Amino acid sequence: MQKKFKHAISLMTVLVIGVTGCAKEDNYYKEKYRPQYHFSPEEKWMNDPNGMVYYEGKYHLFYQHNPEDTIWGPMHWGHAISTDMVTWKHLPIALEPDDLGTIFSGSAVIDHNNSSGFFDNGSGIVAIYTNHKEGQTQSIAFSKDSGKTFDKYEGNPVLKSDYSIDFRDPKVFWHEETQKWVMVLAVGDRVEFYNSSDLKNWQYLSKFGPYVGARGGVWECPELFELPVDGDMSKMKWVLKVDLGDRAVAGGSGGQYFIGHFDGTEFINDNPKNTVLWLDYGADFYASQSWSNAKATDGSYYWLAWMNNWKYANVIPTGVWRGQMSIPRKVSLKSFPEGIRLVQTPVEELKSLRYGSKTIKDETITPEKNILKKYSGDSYEIIAEFELGTAEEFGFKLRKSDSEETVVSYNTKLKNISVNRANSGNVSFNENFKRKFTAELNPLDNKVKMHIFIDASSIELFANDGEVVMTNLIFPDPNSKDLELFSIGGDVRVEKLEFHKLRSSWKK
Repeated sequence: MQKKFKHAISLMTVLVIGVTGCAKEDNYYKEKYRPQYHFSPEEKWMNDPNGMVYYEGKYHLFYQHNPEDTIWGPMHWGHAISTDMVTWKHLPIALEPDDLGTIFSGSAVIDHNNSSGFFDNGSGIVAIYTNHKEGQTQSIAFSKDSGKTFDKYEGNPVLKSDYSIDFRDPKVFWHEETQKWVMVLAVGDRVEFYNSSDLKNWQYLSKFGPYVGARGGVWECPELFELPVDGDMSKMKWVLKVDLGDRAVAGGSGGQYFIGHFDGTEFINDNPKNTVLWLDYGADFYASQSWSNAKATDGSYYWLAWMNNWKYANVIPTGVWRGQMSIPRKVSLKSFPEGIRLVQTPVEELKSLRYGSKTIKDETITPEKNILKKYSGDSYEIIAEFELGTAEEFGFKLRKSDSEETVVSYNTKLKNISVNRANSGNVSFNENFKRKFTAELNPLDNKVKMHIFIDASSIELFANDGEVVMTNLIFPDPNSKDLELFSIGGDVRVEKLEFHKLRSSWKK
């Protein structure tokens, strides 16, 4: 009864807005710092993406949500759907706290063959999530109406621990070779693997960790999937991703991954145990999750992440909402001289937002020359390929004014790429925010590629076709819209530069 009353109030609010005029319509998703093509909730708090699944032509995005406040609090699962991962429709809250506790992170699968017995010999969505009360347990819920509503399983919890306080974030997938559901679970400083025939009864298989990779903070939000190497479907490798609550490469929370083999029981790491592979060298890419039941034609997966950091997540200077997601990305494996590495590239569907496009070719940039002087914007995309010359450093100054700028630069001597947000705008709300982020990047045939997405409060950099990725929040003044392409200590040649304005993906 309480749920129906809440939804009735929401509907009444919508009707009142419609009757009283168009002011709300005109201001929809127009608040200061509001992202225009990244997913964010209409209001209140959001963190980790959850339950990512593709079903009957729709991408489902569930997410950690506090509907009562703009800071972390009693977790629910918010819900939105999309046909293209770019334009989203908000739906009512999918999962609310119950007697077993609040609803922490988890995943969702399509039970195609009704192994759970929930779907009367049909198929449907099963969500697997963590209940948090005194401890943490795993529960399931099922939807018979394509994700519109969920019923919680009467036998919950389906898995609990007698020895660990941190026992959460189940990622579940179907393992074809063993004909079993497999669950990867974050358990303190390691992950554990379980399997099941029916999603209800789970058996322990093995663990991975501790004392492997980066170990600065508690492990969270694991992922496990198989990808072709260099697009070769006959050469497959498994990727195990885990996030760290603290002490990641850029400070605070972040993600790492391992490459190896999974036989349905245990994961074997291909690299030495002290090898650390980072997902993102920026500060704001956390709890990434891939869409279940959705792959590219070349076998790659799609995912996105919460664009924030636990060092300052509760105090970022947004308004009626707090929290946003990265752009959706295609995730692949590629061979490099140092080994097989994960690469991320923006999904093709983002191109549908482009307008006002301009192209520059064969321009030599010198310290005295800014070919972007007449360009401006607050939501746009830049694709640039540079041939190295005599410049010691070159790059872009973005969201620029007399007092603000976010600098993306490549240092030819040190062979590294960086994003500096020290003067990007409002940096005073937390001492950990005012920083420069750097990663090693070698030129390819004496060339460097930069693919940059700028929105009202973020910058995402994909260097050399996703070999290095940096994701960072920024909070510039809305009037800081200028651009500059600069070089220091010499010249650099722009082989090709594309500039695309990006329209808002949000409509009331």
